Amino acid sequence: MKPLRVEMTFDFICPWCLIGKRNLERALGTLAKSRPDVAVELRWKGVQLLPGLPAQGVPFMEFYRQRLGSEERVRARQEQVREAAYHADVDVDLQRIVTMPNTANAHRLLALATEQGSAKQVDALLERLFASYFQKGEDIGSSEVLLRLARQCGLDPRRLEEVLFDDGRPYVGREVVPANQAVPSFTIDERPSLAGAQPPWLMLAQLHRALELRLPVEARRA
Repeated sequence: MKPLRVEMTFDFICPWCLIGKRNLERALGTLAKSRPDVAVELRWKGVQLLPGLPAQGVPFMEFYRQRLGSEERVRARQEQVREAAYHADVDVDLQRIVTMPNTANAHRLLALATEQGSAKQVDALLERLFASYFQKGEDIGSSEVLLRLARQCGLDPRRLEEVLFDDGRPYVGREVVPANQAVPSFTIDERPSLAGAQPPWLMLAQLHRALELRLPVEARRA
């Protein structure tokens, strides 16, 4: 049986993407127990939600006050994120975040690491990028931070620094991503399946549905 291909579209600054990643991992863990015969191929498709940000980023709280209209609305949104993160067993510390970063370099770094490193290294880098931003409040728009994280994952920073630019040029992936692309979103076996940080049980149902669709029509009806 060919591997079940699961692709997640994400941006590093979106807390729902980190929550969605964790929920996906739970669903895949459950699938592995019930269907050990099914191999899964994970792919990460980065999309830059805010390509117009300056290279050095902007103040985090100021950005959200302008975006949501008031500090009260910012607090309400952050509480919503914290509640969802708690249920997904995800650590976030929004109070430590100072800068809303330009994520173009982070996406280029991960894309090149995907070509040069192992799947384990890529997942480790993705986890460290999320943790660096949402748990430590670091500026993941900084080349110094990005190369340090790559080094911690066993990647050679000298082979990655060629894709880091200080002029704020947008990230353009191999595939054209619509400007209104929802993140996180999930494609299973090349079929759009889910949008948003859906709970693990719903993700698991979609994984089983994808396997069911591989069967002949007669077998599905049985």
